[in-house]
Amino acid sequence: MIYTLEEAVKRIEDYKSQNKKIVFTNGCFDIIHAGHVKYLNIAKTYGDILIVGLNSDNSIKRIKGDKRPIVPQEQRAYVLSQLKPIDIVVIFEEDTPYNLIKAIKPDVLIKGADWNIENIVGADIVLSNGGSVNTIKFDYDTSTSKIIQKIIELYCEK
Repeated sequence: MIYTLEEAVKRIEDYKSQNKKIVFTNGCFDIIHAGHVKYLNIAKTYGDILIVGLNSDNSIKRIKGDKRPIVPQEQRAYVLSQLKPIDIVVIFEEDTPYNLIKAIKPDVLIKGADWNIENIVGADIVLSNGGSVNTIKFDYDTSTSKIIQKIIELYCEK
């Protein structure tokens, strides 16, 4: 369930030949929490096959700073691959999943409701191919950053 880009493209072609609807989302998924799991379960309802693009360790460092990620990419990919709604996990090195979206051409692109559709990376590709772009509201007020901050507050000496 963890694929290279080339392997994923071949597998997705097989799914598309079976008329399966391909859904794509992406993220860092550094410390998996209930909000992530609920989001991924909802994302799966938009189609048949859920593909998750996972930011590599280097990508996260560039985006979030040298202290992140907390969990290495191989472990994050493994945890994601074991979640029921996820069919394919692909690690990507770039700061955005644009090239990944361009290669797999999903039918549906999903992001959190904190994104405006016009700012979602790859939306132009999906829409130009006749697909849809959707956002999902987060029900849990949590994030990896909030979890890290709470650990610091509770367990680090002041």
